[in-house]
Amino acid sequence: MAPGKAFLFAVAGGAAVGNLYWAQPILDTIATGFGISIGAAGQLITVTQLGYAIGVFLLVPLGDIVNRRVVIPAFMMVAATMLAASAIAPTFSVLLVTLALVGASTVSGQLLAPLAADLADDDQRGRVLGTVASGMLLGVMIARAISGIVTDLIGWRALYLIVAGLMLVLSLVMYRALPTLAPRARVSYRALLASVLGTYGHNATARWIGLIGAAAMATFTLFWTGLTLLLAAAPFGFSTTQIGLVGLAGIFGALAAQRVGRLADRGLTVPAIGVGLVVALAGFVVAGLGGSSLPVLLVAIAVYSIGIQSTMVLTQTRMLAVDPASRSRLNTVFVVGNFIGGSVGSALAGGLWGVGGWQAIIVAAAATLGVALVVWVVQRRALGHPSVAVAGHH
Repeated sequence: MAPGKAFLFAVAGGAAVGNLYWAQPILDTIATGFGISIGAAGQLITVTQLGYAIGVFLLVPLGDIVNRRVVIPAFMMVAATMLAASAIAPTFSVLLVTLALVGASTVSGQLLAPLAADLADDDQRGRVLGTVASGMLLGVMIARAISGIVTDLIGWRALYLIVAGLMLVLSLVMYRALPTLAPRARVSYRALLASVLGTYGHNATARWIGLIGAAAMATFTLFWTGLTLLLAAAPFGFSTTQIGLVGLAGIFGALAAQRVGRLADRGLTVPAIGVGLVVALAGFVVAGLGGSSLPVLLVAIAVYSIGIQSTMVLTQTRMLAVDPASRSRLNTVFVVGNFIGGSVGSALAGGLWGVGGWQAIIVAAAATLGVALVVWVVQRRALGHPSVAVAGHH
């Protein structure tokens, strides 16, 4: 896996995952355009993430049995079509449907991660996965920043048309760049999905890693959705561009995630996950104490992002090591759990904001991450258990 190809995987994965987050910083603008409340507009984030979870469950396992050189560009083309449909949505209800379909179709990044693991040598796999995963995390950060700037300049509909064009170009680039792959094992689609469902019940490592990942993702969307609400309200009153630029403080986390994959190559995945959880909790403490100070919030964003994004990379790396022959299915288990957690986090943000504002959001996020840390402490031996085949794999 040459560095240039790993970088291309990171760019393509980042663009795909970024599609889930274009709407997040511009909810107020979309709400105004359709004449609805910002709370109602928050449904856009929830349906996009639920659509993504469904798409990952139904489509990503195919990576274990089909030619990924064909299906990855194909999914990117479908996502481009759905993004263009979102740009011309005449009503909010139509936009809800098209963004749910964007979520369901923009799964190419989660096919690229297992493929990168397959192509990498054993002694570089953690570093390669760190590069690809950090690209996806950077995609989230950059999507938020660009979303606000482009929306302020030319509107959110033009933004979605531009992104649709980008995905179309990337689909053509990836078709040319992906290698011709050997035929995969012949497994029926029904058996394939059944083996995904059986993974939690038959493998303790997958079960507990999945739980930690889901809790981390719930705090991720809770924190970032809450931050959007905080910065849009008094005393900040930031524009979408300003909110997006503040979010760039999270780039420190993506850079840390790129480096942390090397720890996996040295056999330090499990202890490093614990460290990442503690660092993320420290970020919540800082955020809770300084919710009215922009400099303190920037520090909190950086600290939290370093901890949580490192945790995300390490948990995904550990999950993909459980059974090399079933990486797409294992990644399905991991990502579906993550985005169910993420949809819960984004759905709770509006209600918690109404009840207790920023402090309520931070307390809930810290409590969720605390549960993940308890799981890590209690299940460390299971998390480090040697790889075994997933259920249903022969």
